Amino acid sequence: MIPYKEKLYKVVFGTDSKAGKRFDLILLWIILFSVFVVMLESVPEISNRISKTFITTEWILTIIFSIEYLIRIWISPRRSKYLFSFWGFIDLLSILPTWLSLILPGYHYLLVVRIFRLLRIFRILKLARFIREAQVLIEALKSSLYKISIFLFAVVAIVIFMGTLMYVVEGGRQGFTSIPQSIYWAVVTVTTVGYGDMVPHTVLGKFISSIVMIMGYAIIAVPTGIVTVEISRSNSNTQNCTKCDSKNEPSAKYCKNCGNPFN
Repeated sequence: MIPYKEKLYKVVFGTDSKAGKRFDLILLWIILFSVFVVMLESVPEISNRISKTFITTEWILTIIFSIEYLIRIWISPRRSKYLFSFWGFIDLLSILPTWLSLILPGYHYLLVVRIFRLLRIFRILKLARFIREAQVLIEALKSSLYKISIFLFAVVAIVIFMGTLMYVVEGGRQGFTSIPQSIYWAVVTVTTVGYGDMVPHTVLGKFISSIVMIMGYAIIAVPTGIVTVEISRSNSNTQNCTKCDSKNEPSAKYCKNCGNPFN
């Protein structure tokens, strides 16, 4: 890699240097500002009053994010790896809606353009790249994916069984007109949402509902416990600096914050 491209790569993709931290901080504020602009633009009273200001601001932000996206492609050692990565897709998705508005102008395509422009809210996902806690959470979710998948499969089986049972017990009355409709009731009850549009009236049906409600509280707590365990494991694998008390990777030889050497 060319020396100046290597330095730029450490600034854009890395967070160890002061320049890298400064770049991330500036980008963070720009992303937050762009999301704030998108939310304000959705308010009709404000959007109708200063629509030209929103258009100008949006194009300035889109150009900034487009330059950032092109720079990331240019300095990446393996460009295809970045382009087809999750973050590469998010970076593209954050600028694509505005550029698509140039290709799809006119009254007939206005609705389509609006739908594409709503996708600009995906810029909020760019924030997770620069927050270490978000990275820890993502790693914890990846580690617990297998356990949660098995748990969700068990929940789906319980919901199907309870929905079918309620269909048999209620006999097609009070909204339980089919097994899918009864499964919908089971999902609403297990998740403790309780819309109240379908209510059992038989004694046995109420008894089954009570069991499903109690099971719902236990079911909601299980995924939280799984992810919490994985987060605790991630935190236990870090080493704290004795000077600044910042957390570092277990294989780190120097503190990324103050440069203090580890034993």
